[in-house]
Amino acid sequence: MREMVQMTAPAAAPKAPAAESRPSLFQRFLHAREASTFLALVVLFALGTLIAPGFLGANNFLTVGQQIAQIGIMAIGVTFVIINAEIDLSVGSIYGLGAVVAGLLMTSDVAWPLAALGGIAAGAVAGLLNGLMTVGFGIPSFIVTLGTLSVYRGVTLLLSGGSPISLSSSDPNVAEFNLLGQGKLFGLLPMQLVIFALVAVLGAIVLSRSRYGFNTYAVGGSAEAARLCGINTARVKITAFTLSGTLAGLAGVLGLSFLSYVQGVTGTGMELVAISAVIIGGAALFGGSGTMLGTVIGVAFIGVLQNILNLRGISSFWQTVATGGVIILAVAADNWLRRRSGRR
Repeated sequence: MREMVQMTAPAAAPKAPAAESRPSLFQRFLHAREASTFLALVVLFALGTLIAPGFLGANNFLTVGQQIAQIGIMAIGVTFVIINAEIDLSVGSIYGLGAVVAGLLMTSDVAWPLAALGGIAAGAVAGLLNGLMTVGFGIPSFIVTLGTLSVYRGVTLLLSGGSPISLSSSDPNVAEFNLLGQGKLFGLLPMQLVIFALVAVLGAIVLSRSRYGFNTYAVGGSAEAARLCGINTARVKITAFTLSGTLAGLAGVLGLSFLSYVQGVTGTGMELVAISAVIIGGAALFGGSGTMLGTVIGVAFIGVLQNILNLRGISSFWQTVATGGVIILAVAADNWLRRRSGRR
């Protein structure tokens, strides 16, 4: 009996799975925490173009860059602290402390590089003490730095004797020191802005590319979970406070270099502006999130806002009101985004 051979069609090749749709760069940007602040900055820029005479000009932009540099440097340090779910209210006092220490060293004929390092070191020690008290005594950083805000301010007044410190630009040592705050790179870019940019880039690399940056986010997200994973949470927090103090001291040194003048109350209120920039830039007050890009955008937003108000001749009192209002809106927007993401 003949065998019947059934011819079967070759099995169809399996259909390739549809490529997963990946969000575009623009879509990723729209979902980034910095997006809302950046868009607000664009709107503010457009508003300044319309209502502020002289806003659109290279000189004005360079002036804004120089004005925000010191606050920006302080905000970079504060970013590490806030991502750790802590707060540093003493950076304004540390700013004044660093400036006064550097000023006293300059008036004692100490070479300007050593005087600058002295001011920065004073800030580092102050930040280290903040971290040690917060971690070692288990006291909330809000309470610790609220106390050291007054302690460091008092030390600054004691060191200066309550009298202002003025530097004479006729002194070659002072003239070289003043280049840090008053000089311009290539005769165009303010040195303060250049230093701020370098600090921001280094801060971004440390936060996003280093193990310490990873540990910072982990500790801020959940200190207990980070500890169980083997992360030395105490070291991470103390380092963050030390970085914050160091950069506040650096900002104080630049402030002295720019004005050639400092007094015991210098830096009062600057802590609020630095913290505001970090919050406006999208960092969560409860820790675990935030970026250096967001902080830079937040600093730029505050700088542009104040510049527009200045060009319009609006009182500095109203500028303070406007800055406070922006902080409230930024925190409200952050809470709304959290609730919205939680419902998804």
